[in-house]
Amino acid sequence: MTAVSAEGQSPAPVDPPLDCSFCPRLVALRQELQTAHPDWFNAPVPTFRSGDDAELLIVGLAPGLRGANRTGRPFTGDYAGDLLYETMIEYGFAEGSYRADPQDGLQLRGAMITNAVRCLPPENKPTGPEIRTCRPFLLSTLEAEAPSLKMVLALGRIAHDTFLSALGLRRAAYKFAHGARHPLEGTDLVLYDSYHCSRYNTNTGRLTPEMFQSVFADMRQELSA
Repeated sequence: MTAVSAEGQSPAPVDPPLDCSFCPRLVALRQELQTAHPDWFNAPVPTFRSGDDAELLIVGLAPGLRGANRTGRPFTGDYAGDLLYETMIEYGFAEGSYRADPQDGLQLRGAMITNAVRCLPPENKPTGPEIRTCRPFLLSTLEAEAPSLKMVLALGRIAHDTFLSALGLRRAAYKFAHGARHPLEGTDLVLYDSYHCSRYNTNTGRLTPEMFQSVFADMRQELSA
């Protein structure tokens, strides 16, 4: 497969340009924040990659206002990153110290992290057209890592659904459920699901640290087998 741009004419780069103009609503919010917070990143957030070949790709929904939109690194600067990176370090998918700062020296190991939508959406709710417009970047990320990639972790139902759509797979055949494991037809990939590691989910008890750790333990065991 060859990823195409939002206009359907040419291959998409792995990451959107910093001045990406495909989604007017997201561009308007970005420009508003560039004026209000000129020291923030305020641009499409690129994929966070390890220095080695990635076996695991983690897919979230979109940058958070004071998280990745501010810092420029996925899941960096908000609560979701605290739980995600702590768990990744525990199970050997990252090393170093996570200090909610892209200059903290944290390194991924055999993993990479991206979002289904690369720009901050208003109220953290991207629209269907915005999700579809950003999908070619997810697809091109997959293609770039195809030789080494074995596993994908979807954080939340939207990430799960858009990942399946990027591969042209029927959503009905792969029902989202926390801890679910899906071998994907026609590929060498396995898709794991987890509830999103957001503060809301952890505060309400929908996701506990133990539940999150269990998914990572299963992935680590499978990759180590």
